[in-house]
Amino acid sequence: MGMVKVLVGGCFDLLHKGHIVFLKKAKEAGEKLIVLLESDERIKKLKGKERPVQTQSIRAQALKNLGFVDEVISLPNMESDKDYDDLIRKIKPDIISVTEGYPGINHHKRTAELVGAELKVVSKLIRNYSTTRQVSKKVVQQ
Repeated sequence: MGMVKVLVGGCFDLLHKGHIVFLKKAKEAGEKLIVLLESDERIKKLKGKERPVQTQSIRAQALKNLGFVDEVISLPNMESDKDYDDLIRKIKPDIISVTEGYPGINHHKRTAELVGAELKVVSKLIRNYSTTRQVSKKVVQQ
């Protein structure tokens, strides 16, 4: 058997403690951590016209500089589940990791089943750490 691939996805707009804990825990679940990074267009649709704070290329570089992230895939603006499904089939992860209480968990359950991957909750939601909260307070927490 080859290297255990762990897949995560998200916006990762302003990296904060919650992101770091989640990504480290995801990496601990396997050997290779792959991050799917949402497009700027998708984030605008999800989070509003003021977002993302940082462009996809800046967010990708920040993630690549974390020693425990092995690969970052910058997503184009994906319009359908089929687009995501096709990409997941190409990656063939062994594990798809999420945070406890993640609202899109049903989508991830479906994609995990599609490729025979394990859906694994790797971390709890760390309260008070979110990009939306930081932006609304105009304060970046330490």
